[in-house]
Amino acid sequence: MKSFLMFAVLLLGLTSAVRAEEKPAAYPLTTCVVSDEGLGDMGKPVDHVYKQEGKPDRLVKLCCRSCLGKFKKAPAKYLEKLDAAEAAAKAKK
Repeated sequence: MKSFLMFAVLLLGLTSAVRAEEKPAAYPLTTCVVSDEGLGDMGKPVDHVYKQEGKPDRLVKLCCRSCLGKFKKAPAKYLEKLDAAEAAAKAKK
């Protein structure tokens, strides 16, 4: 019984460590990548998960639904802004 409890404690510790590593970084922008409006200025921001084959999914926060359509037409253009903001955030650390 004692070894089972030790195993359970070890397993819980490993699970917590994995969850801590999976925590996404804070979103680096306070503005919409499309309109440059403040997130929340036009109501609840729209969270969009951009999926590209062979790359990890990316969260993109937009100020409104109409910006989502614009983002989908030229995602690379807007992802450059997001990449620059993420690089700046990492440089501050």
